[in-house]
This record gives sequence, structure tokens and C-alpha cells, in this order.
Amino acid sequence: MLSKICFCLIGLFCLAPFVKAAEPEVIDGVAAVVNGDVITFSQVEEVSGPEERSLRQQYTGQELIDKIKEARLAALSDLIDRQLILQDFRKKKFNIPEYVVDDQIQTIIKEEFAGDRQAFIRTLNAQGFTMNRFREMQRDKVIVQAMRQSNVKGNFGASPQQIQAYYEANKPQFVTPEQVKLRMIVLNSDPLDANSSDSTRKMAEEIRQKIKDGADFAAMAKTYSMDGTAQAGGDWGWVDQKTLNQQLTGTAFSLSPGQTSQVVQVGDSFYILFCDAKKTSNFIPLNDVRDGIQKKLEQVQRQKATQKWLDGLREKAYIKIY
Repeated sequence: MLSKICFCLIGLFCLAPFVKAAEPEVIDGVAAVVNGDVITFSQVEEVSGPEERSLRQQYTGQELIDKIKEARLAALSDLIDRQLILQDFRKKKFNIPEYVVDDQIQTIIKEEFAGDRQAFIRTLNAQGFTMNRFREMQRDKVIVQAMRQSNVKGNFGASPQQIQAYYEANKPQFVTPEQVKLRMIVLNSDPLDANSSDSTRKMAEEIRQKIKDGADFAAMAKTYSMDGTAQAGGDWGWVDQKTLNQQLTGTAFSLSPGQTSQVVQVGDSFYILFCDAKKTSNFIPLNDVRDGIQKKLEQVQRQKATQKWLDGLREKAYIKIY
């Protein structure tokens, strides 16, 4: 029975989805009708709100408008699917025991609020939710998850041939980049002092010459370097070609192990680079990524089966989007 399926769902949900979109505030209205059940604009914004806040930090202008539109359309689609699942649940006269919802809420309080129920209630109030509304949302989540598990069944395992084919078709994903184990000495000149740049370069050249004459690079970095790695002997660890700016990257990857660079000026700073070791770019063996590929292929198959089930619900439904 479906209620048995629900029992194993405790602890699968967190508090984050009930955070409301803070702005912009709009007059509520009907976004869609699903077999007579109404989905409102505020429900759409409730779902898309967290992503919209993230988008506002990344984009502006028309691009932001387009991204928000995409987010709201995706949220509306998810809400339509959810409503269809809930309707199918009611149609089949399934039920969710109240203790399942109680246990779910207690798990949230324990995991998200260290067991402090009052802090949980304050957060609900701050977000504009009543306990009854939050309880309804948790019940719906449990139902949706249980219905998915009940209706999307089958063997979603990937065969060795499928794993091999995926690996061969996506080999660029399984490449370890070329890397350099790098140390650097950084000297910063004073941009307000016209003579500072020349004197700083001269100092950098003198330090480089001492290293060429046998001075230990790490010891010189501890003494002279002005960046945060000085106490670690200028150790930047392993870097790839995306770690540094283009000028320093070109210099770093031109070095052989044990080689010290020329003095490199970037803006008001002067750099001396030392290559401890290098790693060439290599393909990761299939055996090292086999489990990850298998999980990915299983997930794709499960998503296809889920979508097929949802498409079946949509085909039998009356849906009107406003």
C-alpha cells in the first residue's frame, strides 16, 4: 500500500523550499488551471523565488528578464506536474498517515534547527507561513515522492556496453588537466610613488639572481614575498591553466621542473615563479569513473521513465495556462 512507501521517506526534505520570494510583489491571480484546481501566481513565485534571487545577483537588464521568465515557466511546469500527481493520489483513494507528516516536521526541526521548535516557529512566521500551511506543503511533498516511487519502477541499471559507449562519447569529460606545482614570490610596488616600480623591479631581479646562485626559493619567499603564501614558502600547490591570469599562466606552464622564471610584471606587482613539478594532461581510466557513469546513466533512465509517467497524466488532463 502507498502508505507503506511513505514511511521510508522521513528525512528526505529540508526547510529551504518554503522560503518565499521577497520581491517583486505582485497582485495574485490565476497562473493555470489543472482539472479544475487553480495554481496561482504566488505559488509560482513561491517555487521560483530562491532561483530568482540568485539570478538577480548574476544578471541585469533584458538577460535578467529572460532568465526570470524561464525560471517561472519551469516552476509553473513543476507545479502542474505536482498537481496532477496529487490528483492521481486522491483519485486512487490512497492515504498518508498523519504520523508520517509529524515525523517529517520533527526531522526538519531536529536537523535544521537543532531541535529548537521555537526557532522553527519564528522562521515560519518570518517567512509568512502558518504551521498549517507548512504542514500541508510537507504532506504534498511526501505524497509526490511516494507516488513517484510507486509509479516509476523497473531495472534502471546500465550495461557494461552502455558505460563503455558513454565513456568513449564523452572522453573530454574524463581528462585530468595539465598542472604545475608552483611557488611564487610576489612584490608589490606603491602605485602612488613614481619611483616605486623601478625600485621594486630591481629588488625582484636581485632576489631572482640570488635564487639562480643557489639560494632556496622557499626561504626567499618567506623573507621577501608579499602575498598570503609567504609563510608557506610561496607554495601555491598544484595549479591548472584556469587558476592564474593569462600572463602568469603562460609563464608558469613554460617552466620545466626546477626552473625559475624571469621577473614578470602584472600591473603594480612583480612575480618570480618556480616550478616544483609538472603533470601532463591524461585521460582518467574507465575503471576509475565507471561507478559515476553508471549512476549517471541510471539517473537518466529514471528521469525518462518519470517523464513518461507524467506525460501520461498530462494527456488525460485538462490544463489551461494563463
